[in-house]
Amino acid sequence: MLVEERDINKAPPTRAFLEQHIDASDFLRFVSTRSPVFKARPLPASKEEAIDLMMEQPNLIKRPILVRGTEVTFGFDKEAYAKAR
Repeated sequence: MLVEERDINKAPPTRAFLEQHIDASDFLRFVSTRSPVFKARPLPASKEEAIDLMMEQPNLIKRPILVRGTEVTFGFDKEAYAKAR
């Protein structure tokens, strides 16, 4: 399988990509809560607010992002990466 690495700061995901793949009922799961930028801000109250912050500060997006066909995984998931091999 072809793997393409991207620097999220130089080529962040588009708003449309984030809108499509972030679950509105669990949007904080897609935010890198360990980021110092995140710790300095109040929690976003909605998916839209979370995406606004991610667009402003790409480091707030949980990484890595694995895109395999139509499946997208935010953050490291051992099982998802094993399937991608």
